[in-house]
Amino acid sequence: MEAAQFKSDQYVRFCPGCGDHAICAALQKAMAEIGVETYNTVVISGIGCSSRMPHYLNTYGFNTIHGRGGAIATGVKTAHPELTVWQMSGDGDCLAIGGNHFIHEIRRNVDLNICLFNNRIYGLTKGQYSPTSPKGFVSKSSPFGTVERPFIPAELVMGARGTFFARTLDVDMPNTVDCLKKAQQHKGASVVECLVNCVIFNNGTHNWIADRETRAERSIVLRHGEKMIFGANKDKGLALDYSELMPRLTVVAADDPRVLTHDAHLQDPALHRMLALMGQEKFTDVQNADMQPELPIALGVIRDVEAETYDEAVNRQIADIRSKSMAQTFDQLLGTLEQWEM
Repeated sequence: MEAAQFKSDQYVRFCPGCGDHAICAALQKAMAEIGVETYNTVVISGIGCSSRMPHYLNTYGFNTIHGRGGAIATGVKTAHPELTVWQMSGDGDCLAIGGNHFIHEIRRNVDLNICLFNNRIYGLTKGQYSPTSPKGFVSKSSPFGTVERPFIPAELVMGARGTFFARTLDVDMPNTVDCLKKAQQHKGASVVECLVNCVIFNNGTHNWIADRETRAERSIVLRHGEKMIFGANKDKGLALDYSELMPRLTVVAADDPRVLTHDAHLQDPALHRMLALMGQEKFTDVQNADMQPELPIALGVIRDVEAETYDEAVNRQIADIRSKSMAQTFDQLLGTLEQWEM
């Protein structure tokens, strides 16, 4: 299949330079490579810049109300488990008014592909701080700096017993396509945090790792079964340091025998959580904006484990109960009730 088959005839109304353009193109390319027909693909969204995505993909789609994309997506997948269902949501739509739906679709492990666009700002409503904006962030709704501590999406996913978490950058098309494909192949709730730039209201929010000249030194793309190696010269690696009470990740030379091999399938999320939280302290407080984290930011598929999915469990339960019932249809059920004729 070709990416063009997944492009709708609608004019793409993201601002010039917005990172959402790149994710849209990556989605079209990933969907084509996945090979699920357009008529078996559904894209659900809430409200926000990224939530306009159903308009730009030539699939079935539903642009719902603010924060409710997860509820609708859950209903679609449960009623029609044969469909491939994608959910498009931003850090405001998904983690604020939609936060409750988000943690429960993850907890239930509904077989959905959730793209969480994180630009650390409310873009569509013109520049208010969001649940992922760093403490002290000055915006239209926090002119003296927000006093709130932000969410770290990976932490929410792990805390809700998530089975799949990946992270990608809008400027890294190959990794984005790979993460989206692996999200669709995963059976369960897949969350891909897409770090995107809002050129109008929060320009450069991810520059520390998005800058091509420094990206290799400040980030690591994790791949299952491969050594955790990074750096412009591939001369650095990640290892566990057991010198303190609790083990912690540390940077060592690439040829150090302690360098870890990434295992995305570990049931215990402890190491996955450590990997997902590397360097995040830089983005949780504006006072940390100039800090240089010891560890790189983790990109790629960090966690990918198997577990029973909600939609399969519900439909299996329905089939089991129906097989034991004398009434197989609604008409048969009516026939079991007391009736009389006038």
